[in-house]
Amino acid sequence: MNRFTTFLARDKDFTVLAITTIVVTFALYMLLGQRVFSLAGVQSMSIQVSEFGLLAIAMGLAMLTGGIDLSIVAAAGLAGVMASLAMSGQIIPVTEDNSGMLFVLGVVVALVTGLLTGLLNGLIIAKLSVPPILATLGTMILFTGIGMAITTGNSVGILVGGFSDIAALAIGPAPLVFVMLIVVFVAVGLTLTKTRFGRRIYLFGENDVALRFSGARTERTIIFTYMLIGIIVGLAAIVIIARANSMRVGFGESYLLQTILAVVLAGFNPFGGKGRIVSLGFALVLLQTLSTSMTAFGFSPYAKNLIWGLMLLLVMVVTYYVNRPRARGRHPRDMSGGLVAPTGTFPTVRSKAGAR
Repeated sequence: MNRFTTFLARDKDFTVLAITTIVVTFALYMLLGQRVFSLAGVQSMSIQVSEFGLLAIAMGLAMLTGGIDLSIVAAAGLAGVMASLAMSGQIIPVTEDNSGMLFVLGVVVALVTGLLTGLLNGLIIAKLSVPPILATLGTMILFTGIGMAITTGNSVGILVGGFSDIAALAIGPAPLVFVMLIVVFVAVGLTLTKTRFGRRIYLFGENDVALRFSGARTERTIIFTYMLIGIIVGLAAIVIIARANSMRVGFGESYLLQTILAVVLAGFNPFGGKGRIVSLGFALVLLQTLSTSMTAFGFSPYAKNLIWGLMLLLVMVVTYYVNRPRARGRHPRDMSGGLVAPTGTFPTVRSKAGAR
């Protein structure tokens, strides 16, 4: 018990988020009851949160390095389009004999496409020293353009029977896609806390100069991080096309704002080096509960986007004032996320995008 209370006192951001999530969920349960919080309602929420939850993990990894990935939704759209084409019968006719092979092919295509999008982002950021916000803005437009050129803006339907069952299957009361999200959460959490690669991600976000002086190859850290982001984006694409049984460019555009909101709400530092996967889990629960409740109250999608935007601004302002006393005495950071050393020690270094 003492260890638990000590942990809560040490991590105030997590404590506030956890208490807020519990209080808001309980209040909404009292207001809406079985309209939202029935077994079927909770299962529906868990399926929905699996889509943008995977994208939020990807965004969190980017922020841990002091960057941001604006291309995750576009990359998921491209991965979904490519996988849907593989299973649509337009390239390989779908028959009963080869449906299983095309099922596997669709999954592989989604993952490989996601991996390649992450690799491209990583190479641009690490090798060309382009700031992450500009690099991923450019690739976001690129991925969207490729998808539009391939599909001419039309949806690509899936003819492989059984692929949509991924979103319908359950392990006990838990939907399969939600179990996939939990597995990814655990895997990424263990990677960040128990492996050398994970520690390097945190160190790069906190102090890329120290990481370089330790002998680590910072370029490789960035490239591998964005490749991991790409794989997770590919998994998100699989979940999306399984639920919709089709894919089109532009699907889930609102997820970009929601993922940034979830990551910031979870206490991830936009300058890098700070963020806990368990906090992101609470943030996702809070946002999904609010989203479903707003639908039950009859809010329009436009009103939802307004609320998400206001929440993001509010969280950033509150986080600034809560953390301001703790920031005293720290080295200032430049606008690109690089560490600016005080006079007389190290010279001012370039942004993380240009670290070697």
